[in-house]
Amino acid sequence: MIIRVRQAAAACALGAAALTACATAPEAPRTAHQAPTASTPSSTAPSRPPTLAPGPAGLTPVFKNGPRTDGRTVALTFDADMTADQGPRAAAGEHFDNPRLIATLRAMKVPATVFMTGRWAEEYPSQARSIGRDPLFEVANHSYSHYAFTGDCYGLPTVSQDRMRADVERAYAAFRKAGVPNAMPYFRFPGGCYDREALKALIPAGVTAVQWDVVSGDAFATDADAVARQVLEGVRPGSVVVMHCTRSAAPTTERALRTIVPELRAKGYRFVKVSELIGAGGGGR
Repeated sequence: MIIRVRQAAAACALGAAALTACATAPEAPRTAHQAPTASTPSSTAPSRPPTLAPGPAGLTPVFKNGPRTDGRTVALTFDADMTADQGPRAAAGEHFDNPRLIATLRAMKVPATVFMTGRWAEEYPSQARSIGRDPLFEVANHSYSHYAFTGDCYGLPTVSQDRMRADVERAYAAFRKAGVPNAMPYFRFPGGCYDREALKALIPAGVTAVQWDVVSGDAFATDADAVARQVLEGVRPGSVVVMHCTRSAAPTTERALRTIVPELRAKGYRFVKVSELIGAGGGGR
C-alpha cells in the first residue's frame, strides 16, 4: 500500500535543479546515529530527545501534529533546502540561506526546528553551527541530497531504496563536521513524499519522520501577507507549520513572520520546537 503525502500547493516542488517547498512494536536496530525512543531520564544520564515508537510492522513512525487539547502550542519549522547538485548556483551567487530570518526569530524569541540538508550545512557551516548551538533552535535532518525518496515527487531526482539510509546518515555526518553538536533524530522527506518502502528503508536510522498539518505557501511567494493569512487560517493547537529559510526560494518568509508571530501570540499560542510536541504525545500518520 502506498502512503504518499501530498500537500497540495503545499510543498510546491520544482524540478531537479530547484527546491521543493516546499502499537508498540519491537525496537528497531540502532546505529551510531540513532537516538532511542524516549525514556525517563535518570539523575546520572542526560535526557534523550523524544521519539515515537515504531509504526505498524516496525516501520519508521510518522509525526504530523501534536495534541489538539493540550494547550495552544504550535511548532514553526523551516526547511533549509539545498540539493546535492546546486553547488554551482551557490558559487554563482544564489542564496540558499536566510540569516535575516534566523535573526528575526531570535529577536522575537521564537523557538523553531530547522530541517537542514547536509548539502546546506556544507555550504553554510558557520550558520549551521550557529543555529545548532543556539538553545532557541533544534536542527533536524532533511536528507543530504534533497532528492526524493519516492518516484514522481515534483520532478526531483530520486534516491534508490538501497541508498536512502546512507543519504540520511551522510546528512548527520555533515552536521557534525559543521559543528552542530546534537542534531535531532527527526527526518523530513524531501517534498514530503514517502511510501512504505521508504519508511522501511529508514528503520535502521532510528528516526521519527516529521510531516506537517499547515502549509505556509511561502515557496516562491511574492506576497508576505498572503503567506501570513494562510498560516493564521490553518493553525490549530498542536500544529506543525512548514516554512523555508532559503532566500532564493522563499523571499517573503521573514516578512510574513512579523505578522504571524504577534497574531498567534495574541490568540494565546505558545511557540515550541517539534521535540516538545512529540514529547507531549499525539499526532500520527
